[in-house]
Amino acid sequence: MYRVGIIGGQTRLVMKSMTTPVSLRVLSYNIHKGFGLGNTSFVLPSIREAITSLHPDIVFLQEVLGQHDKHANRIDEWPDLPQSHFLARDVWPHVAYGTTSVFDHGHQGNAILSKHPIVSFENIDISTNAFESRSLLHAVVQVPGIRLPVHCVCVHLNLLRRGREVQLKRICGRVTDSVGRSEPLIVAGDFNDWQQKASHVLGRELGIKEVFLDLNGAHAATFPMKFPILRLDRVYARGLAMTGGRALVGRPWSELSDHVPLYAELVESE
Repeated sequence: MYRVGIIGGQTRLVMKSMTTPVSLRVLSYNIHKGFGLGNTSFVLPSIREAITSLHPDIVFLQEVLGQHDKHANRIDEWPDLPQSHFLARDVWPHVAYGTTSVFDHGHQGNAILSKHPIVSFENIDISTNAFESRSLLHAVVQVPGIRLPVHCVCVHLNLLRRGREVQLKRICGRVTDSVGRSEPLIVAGDFNDWQQKASHVLGRELGIKEVFLDLNGAHAATFPMKFPILRLDRVYARGLAMTGGRALVGRPWSELSDHVPLYAELVESE
C-alpha cells in the first residue's frame, strides 16, 4: 500500500506500513460480589466461565470481594483465593486489586485483570461521604504491539449526583496529572450515571469518547439485568479507535450479576 509523500522537494509514492493494528478486547463488569439476582445464589464460578469464554485481554471489575469471612464459613464453593485472583487464575496472569471499603469480616473493591504485564498500579480513595466508600484503580499495562503503555482506570462512582460530580473532577485530575496526551487510555466501570452527564464532562476535560455512545449514538442500557433501562456502565477510550462493542444480555449473563457487562474491541489509533 502506498501514500503520497514529499522527498527532497519532489512528490513521490512512499510505502506505507502494512502492519495490522493490535486489537485489544476489553470487558467491564459489576459482578455484584459474585452473587446472582436477589443475593440468593453464589455464582462466581459461573461468572468466571462466562468471562473466560469471551477471551478479553483486559477486564475491569467492580464490587469484587477481596475477603469475606462470613461467606467463607457458610458457602461450600467459596474460593480460597480473593475473588479477583479466583477469576483470573490460569487466564489472566496479571491482577491489580484496590480496596474501596473495609468491614469487620473483610473488604471489597475494584480489580483489573490483564493478559499483558501490569507494570504499575495505584488505588486512590475518591470517597465523598461516610456512606459510600469509593476508589479509583489506575493500572499501567504494557501491551505487545502497542508503542506506548496503556493506562487503565477502573471506577465505581457514587449513587448521589453531587458526589459523582466531585469524583468526575478527581478522575480528570488524575488523568491530567498522570497520563500523557499521546498515551492510550481506557476508563471503565460502573458510573451510576443514570442522568448521563459523565460523557460530556470527560469528553470536554480529557478528550475521551464512550464506546457505545460513539458507535451507536447512545450509552448501553445496563441495569437492572432483567429489564435494563438505566445506562450506568461505561467504557471510555482515548488514543484507541473503537471497532466494536456489545452489551451482553441473555444467558448466561441474565443468571449472574444485576448489571449487564460491556464488551468492547479497540485498536491503537494512527
